Amino acid sequence: MTVPSDRSGADRCPGLLRPHLADDGALVRLRLPGGRLKTATLHRLGDISIQHGAPFVQLTSRGNLQLRSLPNPLTPQLISQIEATGLLPSASHERVRNIIADPFDETLPPLVAALDAALIAGQLLAGLSGRWLFAVAGREGQVLGEPYDVAFQRLSETSGRLLVGGMGVDCAPEDAVAAMLDRARCFLRVRDDESHWNVRDLPPESPVFAGLAPVDVDAAPPPAPGRHTPDDANQHAVVLGVPLGMLTIEQIELLRRVAEEIVVTPWRSIVVRTDAVDIGLDVFEAGGFAVAALSPWATLSACVGAPWCRRTDTPTVELTTAAAASLPIDSPRTHVVGCERACGRPAGEHRLVIAPRTVQEILP
Repeated sequence: MTVPSDRSGADRCPGLLRPHLADDGALVRLRLPGGRLKTATLHRLGDISIQHGAPFVQLTSRGNLQLRSLPNPLTPQLISQIEATGLLPSASHERVRNIIADPFDETLPPLVAALDAALIAGQLLAGLSGRWLFAVAGREGQVLGEPYDVAFQRLSETSGRLLVGGMGVDCAPEDAVAAMLDRARCFLRVRDDESHWNVRDLPPESPVFAGLAPVDVDAAPPPAPGRHTPDDANQHAVVLGVPLGMLTIEQIELLRRVAEEIVVTPWRSIVVRTDAVDIGLDVFEAGGFAVAALSPWATLSACVGAPWCRRTDTPTVELTTAAAASLPIDSPRTHVVGCERACGRPAGEHRLVIAPRTVQEILP
């Protein structure tokens, strides 16, 4: 077993109906299976954040959204406003709908939707941890670099593979949803108790890994900020880095002006697909987005820190923002945190800076 010795029971990942209480008030997390989101819905969330809490919408490392500094307890009016966005299709399963997907592959959304619907329909599956993660990937497999529990990689129209904890087996796309959820149900049946949150908490001989063999997973790197031309070439895509994962209402309004739908990625960025090639990157840069791979925000991230988090008195956002102005363009991936929990740390190789007191401690 690899369960940490200090883990005593069920995870405490928040949702809307079970918010987390931070120093600045209540925090709610809203799941976005596959990251797809109408900009009109995002704008409604921005209005809610201004009306009731901190004036920004946070992006998480699983492609979800957070609102914070909300009243504690949440008022019935506030809950109703958030429910009206349509982002809570199931009260019982809200925290387990963690599904990430490769952002450019337009063949994947129907599979993500089918997985989400079947997940919600499975009563037993409501018992999964809020830290459990499904991944749905195409040939590039960008999300396969994330710490998924169960994944499916679609390799062609008729072929693919099921992946569980570094092990895999061939699986046809039409069987993918059932195969992923079968492994999730098996996990729930064989785990010893609620302190086992993920497949990596299980021993190698667990039935969850039955019939699987070691596989090499060559995950493509996350898409860098800037212009991209996806394989389908019917539309152009712009990847926008969101500094520190905090979307301001002005940025949300800009997104609504240029697109009806966006994709929120697990890398605190946003993908905008458009038929128009004449939308200049300077428009997004002026809006505060990172639009170049060599932007300091392409390699710099942070937890929310003080004054929002009760676990630290380190103003991580303030210090990291100040450090961005002096960060060399060839700096290694750096994540700044206020305590040893290291919330939001990236899955790949990175430099971790814990509780810095000065900007110089952040710079390499």
